[in-house]
Amino acid sequence: MLFTLNPGTDEALFEQLAAQVRRAAVRGELTPGDRLPSARDAAAALDVNVHTVLRAYQALRDEGVVDLRRGRGAVVVAVPPPSDPALDAAIADVVRVSRRLGISGSTTVALLEEALR
Repeated sequence: MLFTLNPGTDEALFEQLAAQVRRAAVRGELTPGDRLPSARDAAAALDVNVHTVLRAYQALRDEGVVDLRRGRGAVVVAVPPPSDPALDAAIADVVRVSRRLGISGSTTVALLEEALR
């Protein structure tokens, strides 16, 4: 599994990594029982601090996507449900409007998270 990060975006590096793991799981590229690269290996491959990778893995753990165990690493335990065409269209609309208004990705995500509470 190849992950890439773009340091030039507003989205935090750990959020980019977590999002890529989620997308890989939804597309079936990762299934329950699959191991993610160790935090050290992923950090070296992505040229980031190991804590960046650990933060992504912890976010995925908090969402119930992976299980983190010392010595065992990060293992996929659940696959997020596939998205729905109507939801995809609504998300595309939010992204389009946010970009038109010049709202950053992280601010848009924060607004969505607040709306979901």
